Amino acid sequence: MMHFLDRLSAVAAEQPDKLAIEFIDDRFASTSRVTYGELNEVVLQTMAMLRSYGIAPGDRVALQLPKCMPFIYLHLAIMRIGAISLPLNPGYPPRELAYFLADAEARFFFADKAVQGQIAPVVAEIDSLQECVFLDCREDGAFMQMVEGRDLRSVQFAVNSALATCLMIYTSGTTGRPKGAELTYGNLTASLDSLEVAWGWRRDDLLLHVLPIFHVHGLVVALHGALHAGASVLMCSKFDPVKTLDLLDNRRCTVFMAVPTIHRRLVDAPNADDVDLSHLRLITSGSDRLSDDLFEMFRVQFGYTLLERYGMSETSMLISNPLHGERRVGSVGLPLPGVEVRIVDPEDGSPVGDNEIGEVQVRGANVFPRYWRQPAKTSEAFTPDGWFRTGDLGLREPDGYFTLKGRSKDLIISGGYNVYPPEVELVLAEHPAILASAVIGCPDTEWGERVAAIVVRQPGATVTEAEIIDYCRQRLVAYKAPRNIVFVDDLPRNAMGKVQKADLRRMLCS
Repeated sequence: MMHFLDRLSAVAAEQPDKLAIEFIDDRFASTSRVTYGELNEVVLQTMAMLRSYGIAPGDRVALQLPKCMPFIYLHLAIMRIGAISLPLNPGYPPRELAYFLADAEARFFFADKAVQGQIAPVVAEIDSLQECVFLDCREDGAFMQMVEGRDLRSVQFAVNSALATCLMIYTSGTTGRPKGAELTYGNLTASLDSLEVAWGWRRDDLLLHVLPIFHVHGLVVALHGALHAGASVLMCSKFDPVKTLDLLDNRRCTVFMAVPTIHRRLVDAPNADDVDLSHLRLITSGSDRLSDDLFEMFRVQFGYTLLERYGMSETSMLISNPLHGERRVGSVGLPLPGVEVRIVDPEDGSPVGDNEIGEVQVRGANVFPRYWRQPAKTSEAFTPDGWFRTGDLGLREPDGYFTLKGRSKDLIISGGYNVYPPEVELVLAEHPAILASAVIGCPDTEWGERVAAIVVRQPGATVTEAEIIDYCRQRLVAYKAPRNIVFVDDLPRNAMGKVQKADLRRMLCS
């Protein structure tokens, strides 16, 4: 099995002048184009720079940068030298950033110079950090000046075992504290090889990329997927529905990946009636449940049947509707090549029959081996015979299609991002005017679900909805912060004192 980074180098050697990435930066109205040969060269130069900092195999190197070419160069170079890339949401406020850096024991940190004043005090308190580099991300030129002219004779690709960790993605948990999912070179290679077969990636594909690149969907499935296949990427710094439709049409893109929130905005875009998407061979939807209504609305508006799929940070892609075959409404499709999926009784783990709802469990070379330094959580996540417990509920139809039927652990998915209520509740619990709280997800036309908080004030407190929302937004990344607050005298609880969130959902969401 060829290493996925070796595949990238092979394409650079075979087609050095082929377009790898065209980056459209709407922040500064600029566009840059990088061929595979140039991409490979800059990655080598970046590796030399990282070596000069003393970065070694196994080091955790955190990246909190906006969507930009320097992020891509650094990310690829970090993995190339055998270190571990740790992409972080650039929207994380200092409180959350401090947790990730400390928990990962990051030794090196690259951040945007534009926010240096806000995060420098946090960085100074992280004992593990050996070096912090603030980059001017306004244009690629500043980064290129840092790496150009490096002596490449000493740069060598690390000979990495398929079992070695190369990427760490933090995923929230029921305890309220995010966990670092370690993904290995073997995990990523297996996943990319599987998707190349299932989705028919081709070297003449042009992917329009509008997703974030700190997340598995945008980073691994979309960006790595295209580069692994030797395709070209048209990358936008941010999503705009009108511009996205224009680019899909006028640039004759062949592949587009998005979340339901994006697809709904495309359907509602003022230029939706004026574009022709018939040349696109693959449009996927994931990271959140695609509603039956939106599935049909997209088909009617654009004449294209969306391909829904299912994956997780810990596993990348698992199940997908077929490229050629029935794309079943409401279903996430069939297991990808090399992926095993089973449905079991959540209580005793015994297999259930077709059309019976149970917990979705998966196994395959794409599944991560562990959570970073959390052996107990890792043990809980796997069955004794090696199946990963996804925590999702679903069923298998007799012809092999899988349908998700709900989520355990009260997970909220808002705009394609996972929000675990305990993480928000921990923040609310620290507010001096809040006695108790419960966080739930309510259906939302635009976001799929919105985060809502039900709050009991301390006796005599007069805190307002706006004050609590602002408090949360200062301590949580924007998508996790509640969009509305409901004040109650008490929370509904059962005989054991457990908050009855089903009652709250009926009260707020019906």
